[in-house]
Amino acid sequence: MTKTLETVQSAVNNGTTTIDEAILESIVEARETCNVDGENSAGCAVAWDIVEELQAEKAHQQQAKHRKTSLESYCETHPEAIECLIYDV
Repeated sequence: MTKTLETVQSAVNNGTTTIDEAILESIVEARETCNVDGENSAGCAVAWDIVEELQAEKAHQQQAKHRKTSLESYCETHPEAIECLIYDV
């Protein structure tokens, strides 16, 4: 009944589903798995681990989307500018 993490991740990577949709689907599936197999079952634990991994990946992607400041953008195109020089002290 429980999908594997690889199955869910491949669906997200292929663009067939967004990470938010995958998280919601995994939560629903985890609840169903726990209701059927029991709260202390291995299947229940695996299902919630998948949810946790997806949420961690979403958080990681949000951090990776760090918006650059205008100074960072300027320094990328003009690394030799005085404002962009970094000195080791």
